[in-house]
Amino acid sequence: MSTINFNRPQGAADFDFLWGDWRVFHRRLNKRLAGSDEWTEFPGTMAARPILAGFGNFDENVLELPEGTYEASTLRFYDLKTSNWNLVWIDGRNPALEVPVVGRFNEGVGTFFAKDDFEGRPILVRFRWSDIEKNRARWEQAFSENDGVDWEINWIMQFERL
Repeated sequence: MSTINFNRPQGAADFDFLWGDWRVFHRRLNKRLAGSDEWTEFPGTMAARPILAGFGNFDENVLELPEGTYEASTLRFYDLKTSNWNLVWIDGRNPALEVPVVGRFNEGVGTFFAKDDFEGRPILVRFRWSDIEKNRARWEQAFSENDGVDWEINWIMQFERL
């Protein structure tokens, strides 16, 4: 896939690696913030494309959970004023805009945070993109109940380009 030159600042191109079609290997913690060490693994696919003249991108996911397949999407857009990315997950089982995680890439690793709640408790959410190469990448989600002192990774996605 060729890269499109949209004449953007460098940070606005951080997610260009993601454009295209991917096979996704999911590993999700069964119980979050409960001291669990049991994980469920399942396959999926993802297709991502640029929007907004390259200042954003949108992906469509198919997640093949053991209890049933569902669709989800991510909307990402680059804020020229702050040089941050805003990422919003949309779960097809309950279509509503989630709280955006906000952040940027530094030395090839993208780290994004949001204040949210989980089961009525305030938490910090962290998304991290790493191990980015032409045909693979890693994403993980983690929660913290103590303002980022400790993090529990609860979802890992390994991407392989189709």
